[in-house]
Amino acid sequence: MRNKLLIIGYWLLAIGSVAHAQDNIIDEVIWIVGEDAILRSEVEEERLRAQYEGTPIPGDPYCVIPEQLAIQKLFLHQAELDSIEVSESSVSSQVDMRVNYYISQIGSKEKMEEYFRKTSTEIREEMMTSVRNQMIIQQMQSKLTENIAPTPAEVRRYYNTLPADSIPMVPAQVEVQILSMEPPVPLEETERIKARLREFTDRVHNGTADFSMLARLYSEDIESAKRGGELGFVGKGQLVSEFADVAFNLNDPKRVSRVVKTEYGYHIIQLIEKKGERINCRHILLKPHVSAEDKVNAIERLDSIRGLMVDSGLVFEAAVARYSEDKNTVMSGGLMTNPNTGASKFEYQELPPEIAKQIYTMKEGDISIPFVLMDRTKNKEVCVIVKLKTKRDAHKANLVDDFQVIRQMLQQKQSAETIEKWIRDKQKEIYVQIDPAWRGCEFQYPGWVK
Repeated sequence: MRNKLLIIGYWLLAIGSVAHAQDNIIDEVIWIVGEDAILRSEVEEERLRAQYEGTPIPGDPYCVIPEQLAIQKLFLHQAELDSIEVSESSVSSQVDMRVNYYISQIGSKEKMEEYFRKTSTEIREEMMTSVRNQMIIQQMQSKLTENIAPTPAEVRRYYNTLPADSIPMVPAQVEVQILSMEPPVPLEETERIKARLREFTDRVHNGTADFSMLARLYSEDIESAKRGGELGFVGKGQLVSEFADVAFNLNDPKRVSRVVKTEYGYHIIQLIEKKGERINCRHILLKPHVSAEDKVNAIERLDSIRGLMVDSGLVFEAAVARYSEDKNTVMSGGLMTNPNTGASKFEYQELPPEIAKQIYTMKEGDISIPFVLMDRTKNKEVCVIVKLKTKRDAHKANLVDDFQVIRQMLQQKQSAETIEKWIRDKQKEIYVQIDPAWRGCEFQYPGWVK
């Protein structure tokens, strides 16, 4: 069952033609779709990219890839007729994220350029086209399916027609409330961190050390430290405000910023390059470390609060409002939000492992003993207690408990059918010519060959 807005193979659009394409391909036009040609070299580049990345192609690549490129051109042609556009800033932001990802995986910008045998500028330019097309196609598909909204009656009928073996299993899910405390950082520790960063700044300014070398050696932002502290091109909205306000006011790449405090710790920043509304900079992050004694004190305080809940009837939500230092949950009575779905229900593997371990044997309404949790957003340790609000064991989906799950299944099915019908209709309207040597395929959509 094709239950996704599947029609474009996203492996095809992921990064364009940045793979090691062969330089000696004899090029030729193999398909014509409307006024657009598909070249043999395009197919070969996509095949090689998939091969280098270990991405499976569902069938003969010399059949699958040209058809996917043809479908892509159908969407892009319709998007042009419908005046669908995407902002260049959004495209640039996506490209920046992908380039930064490659750098983080490969190790440095220089190694990335060596791997792809192209300059970073060439890689970015090639990505811009494929990312822009991908975003346009996504908008075009969204426009085609925007009015699909199954009614409750349709959902019930759909569920009642599902064979028993097609009804999905809904995994065990829980809702968790959290009360969090951050052990206080001694003033002496904060001053030590600031002094260390000022020392780094002096060494860069007097020429006795290179900023990127210091970042590799000392920065506690592990991923950027691998790249000499470099963050890659980012927009202001991608950075925490305290960091962005300082970084975007830098103008001299030879100078280092003042010490900047954020929720992650203390930073110094060096400008690399500004490009419009985006900036590339490097930073060094140092984090004040909490003493074992301070963590013990926080645990003891949480244990006292838990005692008030268990023995004296203090309501968990009231305790959160009074004591919790987690700004993301304090207004919701401590109820955690799943970042993957935006809802409050979690599968066990979606929870921080420390929490999952605590609640696995708990019953609804139970409150854990205090424990230390690594806040992976801020990359710091906090002390917490959690309450298991609800717990639902794994089960087959049903209309009472899982209406939205079933509704989403039906919506995906209807969307896929709508897009499939749209493609088949477009095949009848648009001029398509395929080189005879490339026709002997079992296409997903046979209507290409008239």
